[in-house]
Formats: sequence, C-alpha cells, structure tokens
Amino acid sequence: MSNLLVDLSNALAEAAEKAGKATVTVHARRRIPATGILYSKDLVLTADHVVEREENISVSLADGTNIPVKLAGRDPGTDLALLRLEKPASLAAEPSKTPARIGQFALLLGRVGEEGLQASLGVISAVGGQVRTHRGGLLEAYIRTDAISYPGFSGGPAVAADGSVLGLNTSGFGGTAITIPVGIAWRVAETLAKHGRIKRGYLGIRSQVVEISSAQQGSLQRAQPTGLLILGIEEDSPAGKDGLLVGDILVALNETPAGDHEALFATLGGDVAGKPARLQVLRGGVPTLLEVTVGER
Repeated sequence: MSNLLVDLSNALAEAAEKAGKATVTVHARRRIPATGILYSKDLVLTADHVVEREENISVSLADGTNIPVKLAGRDPGTDLALLRLEKPASLAAEPSKTPARIGQFALLLGRVGEEGLQASLGVISAVGGQVRTHRGGLLEAYIRTDAISYPGFSGGPAVAADGSVLGLNTSGFGGTAITIPVGIAWRVAETLAKHGRIKRGYLGIRSQVVEISSAQQGSLQRAQPTGLLILGIEEDSPAGKDGLLVGDILVALNETPAGDHEALFATLGGDVAGKPARLQVLRGGVPTLLEVTVGER
C-alpha cells in the first residue's frame, strides 16, 4: 500500500535532483560563493549583487567541472546578471509552464562551494506585483516563500514539485529574500544576451498623484481617476526640452494610462528610451498631445 508521505518525499527529492543538474556554483565574489541557473547550455543566470568582479569569474557545474565565464550582461534594476560559459554544459534548466500559486510547494536550491547541492522546502506565501527596486528598476511581480534562503542561495532557483523552475531567488532587494518569477527572469536574460543591458526611459520630472475630475475624464473619453501633476522639471531634461510644463497633469504615455508612478515607471521600462513618445496631458483641463524624445536613465 502506498504511503503518501513517502511518495511526496520522493517526489520532492527527484525534483531537487532534476533541477540540481542545472544549478551551478558562481565564483564572482570574495566571500561565500553564490548560485546560478543554467539559462541555456552556454549561459548562466544569477543575481547581479553576487557578481562583485567582472574578471576571473568561473562557475562549477553539478559534476564538479569548473568553467571560466565572461560577463554577458547585467541589470542592477532587477538584480540579474548573465554569464557566458567558455564551453557549453550538457543541459539547461526547465522553466515552469504555469505561474506560481499561493500554497504551492517550492524548493529553494543552492550550490555553495564544496558542500554540493542544498535545498530548503516551503510553500509560496505570497505572489505580489509591481515592486519598485532601490536600484532604479521595477519588478512587475515577485514571489515570496516561507522557505529559508541560506547564505549563497541568491541566484539559485525556486523549484516546483515537478522540478521545473518557478523563478530565481535573491536577497538583493534590501536583504529580504524574494523570488523573481521565471517569466520576468527569462525575459531579462534574453535581452541581456542580445544587448548586455536593459534600457530604461527617463523624462526628468517630479510629480505627485492627483485625482482627475469626472468632467476631465469625459474630455479624455475614458475612465481614469488619477494622473500625475507635474511639480518640477529638471533642467535640460527630455520633458523640459519638448514642452512639458509645471502644472500639466500627465495622463498617458504612448496611449498607456499613467495613473500613478508605478504605471509610468513600467511604461518607461519598455523599449522607449531614445525614441519619440506621445505624452497626453491635461493642460488647463484640456487634453493636449506632446511629442517627447525619451532619454535613457
């Protein structure tokens, strides 16, 4: 007769073993090594804050093979860095095809030095959205688990019960360990592999959220309860050069509503830096369109 606890235990051990083959040790700082994930056979994704040097970096694979790597790109805003192996590994991690769910089991994996693979078990306690990071970025979502993130676990995977990767673990956002969802992490990795960095747009404004009256919403021909009142404009900034005025209420960028700072920040985080963009503002209560060339932060 089957024992459910034994079956669950074996399934979790098999999940750790499966994902552990694509979990590597990252030697890029003087203190304790960190962890990384084989994003592809020749690329390792890890946390940016654990890459303290850009030369003499290496990773150790699951079989103990040590391979020199070069920094392929980094994005402090999302605390992600991509390393390119001098010779490819034999496999890559499998990203989860389903989003993380609250209450789901999650294994945090680390491969820290000679101790080999380590694991910590917990459940997903929260799935949140749009967190602005202290390094000038914006996470569209994050995952929090009640598993213990041991020293050196940053850069390693959070793994579902089938061994697929739910996300990348990091303690780089103020010390509290969170998991960057795999969809975000993989998308950033793809951009870093192509361009080496993430471009973020910049307008050069100081603003506060204000309410938009029902009459003003009628003039916009859409329901939008809030916008951003421009309180200040930096000298020689994109906003100042292209006609934005103190007192304008910014309501949209490229037809995407900008009801608060997070919404505007998310739009500026797209592929808009260095390109003309359409700003919709309320000027004296009247909708006005401006064209601004977005700067790069």
